[in-house]
Amino acid sequence: MRILVIVLGVLILLAGAVWTLQGFGLILGSFMSNNPTWIWIGAGTVVLGAALAVFGFLSGPRIADRTKSSPKPPAT
Repeated sequence: MRILVIVLGVLILLAGAVWTLQGFGLILGSFMSNNPTWIWIGAGTVVLGAALAVFGFLSGPRIADRTKSSPKPPAT
């Protein structure tokens, strides 16, 4: 689940980057090209994708947490 959230966040971030570049007119051939509205929509999407990827990266168990929850060997 954690990997899925990270991948989804990165994909959303990349889509937002493309929209931002289209809004600036650096990627031509679309109705979004040279349209300042898409600069802001793309920038917001980049922030959303980055936040989602960071959330996925920071969520879930840590390696240090796994060692704490492992059972102790029996006393001899």
